[in-house]
Amino acid sequence: MTQRQPQPGERPAFVLSNPAGLYDPAPNGYSHLAALRPGARLVLPAGQGGEDREGRLPADFRGQVRQAFANLLVALEAAGAGPADIAKLTVLVVDHSEERLHIFGEEQDRALGKDSMKPACTLIPVPRLALDGMLFEVEAVAVLNS
Repeated sequence: MTQRQPQPGERPAFVLSNPAGLYDPAPNGYSHLAALRPGARLVLPAGQGGEDREGRLPADFRGQVRQAFANLLVALEAAGAGPADIAKLTVLVVDHSEERLHIFGEEQDRALGKDSMKPACTLIPVPRLALDGMLFEVEAVAVLNS
């Protein structure tokens, strides 16, 4: 079983793991399980799309994914959380494809760190999202020590 390794002196509020008996999801950019420690505090930002500060939406999928992750990190920072505090992602993708999956993985590495163990994640292909032209949305559950 692989687990998220805490930094020196850190006791993380949750543990990511890949239990024996399940395939290794690391090459696909996620972990199977996120378990909260007693006393943990949840941070639940709304799903973030690719709109910039003025509400403009890039036309391309990569631009939307990049901006959505940037928006997510801004929301988390406002609650005192960061990329290492993300225990679970839910990702909504319009017109999902292998190409879009690879773009998502590249942009997730860019936003959360290439060498970090990735959070538990569910990717859901959808026919459309809230706004015309919206192609991607990411929702996170972050966990902090109390």
